[in-house]
Amino acid sequence: MSSLYIHVPFCKSKCPYCDFYSLCDMQLQGAYVARCVEELRTTEGGRPYSTVYIGGGTPSVLQPNLLAKLLREINCTGEFTIECNAASATREFAQVIRAGGVNRVSMGLQSIIPAERVALGRTGEFVLPELGIDNLSLDVMLGIPEQTQASLQRTLEFCARVGAKHVSAYLLKLEPGTPFHQNPPDLPCDDQQAELYLFACEWLAQHGYAQYEISNFALPGYESQHNLNYWRCGEYHAIGPGAHGFTGGRRWYYPRDLQAFLRDEPPIEDDEGGSEEEQLMLALRLTQGIANPSIDISERAKMLGDLVQYDEHGLRLTRAGMLLSNVVIAKLLA
Repeated sequence: MSSLYIHVPFCKSKCPYCDFYSLCDMQLQGAYVARCVEELRTTEGGRPYSTVYIGGGTPSVLQPNLLAKLLREINCTGEFTIECNAASATREFAQVIRAGGVNRVSMGLQSIIPAERVALGRTGEFVLPELGIDNLSLDVMLGIPEQTQASLQRTLEFCARVGAKHVSAYLLKLEPGTPFHQNPPDLPCDDQQAELYLFACEWLAQHGYAQYEISNFALPGYESQHNLNYWRCGEYHAIGPGAHGFTGGRRWYYPRDLQAFLRDEPPIEDDEGGSEEEQLMLALRLTQGIANPSIDISERAKMLGDLVQYDEHGLRLTRAGMLLSNVVIAKLLA
């Protein structure tokens, strides 16, 4: 597969838990889009992509004429996703993305409960916009202030009721450099967070959303093909400040600096990618795991007990193992 990721570095406001690169100053949107178009025309040469993902930041805050200009340069033959915020997903935004070939929308719901949303720095009420695109993915956050199993169930019920085809349900992490890291909110304890995660997994499974990755659940046929390409060590090009790419066996990234991107400073070489260890690490994020590990991990797998399954079908993490995935994978690779 050939994939493309474009990072839009603009937000109307910064959520206190978010560590993705973005700016609240909208004045450079025109220059940013012009630079992206230049990159698409010169470096990429109009090549077709199997999947495209436009993330951020908040792509829906781009001026509609600028977003349309960007979309016209992209040739996507398959899954074409754009992230958006409900508050900025206007009717004009919907018209632009449909005309531009977008066929999948990813939206940050986090919670349907007003008090939980306010605690996350969001507006209290969530109103789902009418975008005219059937393939909808909703992000749900677990282990957030004031969350209970009952309130989480209300959020998951909302996802199913509005016809979401995909749900990303992930535990809140206090990322360094964010306001939440500097002044941590009152969060559920580790055991409560684990219970919320396991509850979400079970509820979603009972309602037709199969878990295919640690934090991702989909109705049959609606798994994110773009993200699966990441986890299978496929190659992908990237454009935009803070965006990471993997091409020609090398990983690289653009600095988190919009001005540097506008000056056409080249991305920074990171390291070789696709090693056996990396393939194992990424494959174990998937519920199917890895069929034939090229690294002998049989003894280490035995020591991890019910956190992994290792049999004639291969190696994979159990649901309990997914809760401790970083620790488990580190022990397998030690």
